[in-house]
Amino acid sequence: MHPSHLTKKNMLIAAALLSLAACSKPAPEEGAAPPAAVTVLKLQAAPVLLSDELPGRVAAFRTADIRPQVGGIVLRRQFEQGAEVQAGQKLFQLNPAPFQADVDSAAAALQHAVATANRASSQAERLKPLVEADAISRQAYDDAVAQREQAVATVAQARASLARRRLDLAFASIEAPIAGRIGSELVTEGALVGLADATPMARIQQIDKVYVDVRQPAAALAALRAASAEGKGGADKLPVTILGADGQPHPVTGRILFSGISVDAGTGDAVIRVLVDNPQRQLLPGMFVRARIARAVQADGVLVPQQAVLRGSDGQAQAWVLDGAHKASLKPVTVGDVVEHQYVVNGGLKAGDTVVIEGQERLQPGATVAPQPWKRAAAVATAAPVSAVR
Repeated sequence: MHPSHLTKKNMLIAAALLSLAACSKPAPEEGAAPPAAVTVLKLQAAPVLLSDELPGRVAAFRTADIRPQVGGIVLRRQFEQGAEVQAGQKLFQLNPAPFQADVDSAAAALQHAVATANRASSQAERLKPLVEADAISRQAYDDAVAQREQAVATVAQARASLARRRLDLAFASIEAPIAGRIGSELVTEGALVGLADATPMARIQQIDKVYVDVRQPAAALAALRAASAEGKGGADKLPVTILGADGQPHPVTGRILFSGISVDAGTGDAVIRVLVDNPQRQLLPGMFVRARIARAVQADGVLVPQQAVLRGSDGQAQAWVLDGAHKASLKPVTVGDVVEHQYVVNGGLKAGDTVVIEGQERLQPGATVAPQPWKRAAAVATAAPVSAVR
């Protein structure tokens, strides 16, 4: 055999032996998996005010329809439509000429009555010594006295008629009975207005304070009164937050008027009247809003972020909790109302528990984890009172 053939054969044999040796070596053992990284929050107790959000409608604190007290032709409007007016401010001017003429006529009638009364009084005074001297009959004197009394009564009647005519003249200038915001004019200049008109001339609404009428089941009134008794300032001082269409609170304060509660016989709902300060006139009559009304107070409430609560196949709420050795366990919990993306804990968790907020999908019961503080922990675990909405 040629020497080169032997060399190639030996090389192949050596390569095969090396391959078998490599395959026979045991595989290196893999290292243990590192602990799962999760974010956690340590629960703390804080005062929680449980509330209900109820639909409501705004009503003006006072409303006054401007109507004429005398009939006449509207000469001019004396206000800016949509502006704020003060009580006693002139709004409309009716044609005063007819009423001035009536005043002049009544004044003349009063002068005539006074002259007649003076003459009758003088006549009675002249006849008095004559009847005492039996120069005239008693009947003639009594008739003179009666005429004097009638003349005095006529003077009083004329004075009253003049006062009435002057009042009608004053009514020709129509004034605002209350302060508030006036709407558009409902009659124009040159229109004939009268006492029997169904349409008012304008409408004033006082809205620096407004009412918000909200509805809730009548069965909830007992809890509402109990919550108000626990609050400060008595039953009529229960604070109410008014929310706009965007869900943001209005910068106004309100309180429930328990004297204004009534029950709708058709629906069984209680209509609750809330008095709200409205200095900026942000709430307008007829506007639909939502009112957040307190119904209970938890002095040591516990809140847990919503993402920490899982639902099992049976719908049971659950949460991962860490012990002192950072071992995870899944616990059933009971949650209630929601406030700012947090559940109010009713059972299963307590203050001091460490709850897993993020990373639950990497957990197994009894597994040791590497916890990291949740980013929003400082914002959630605050000691300030919060309001939970149902």
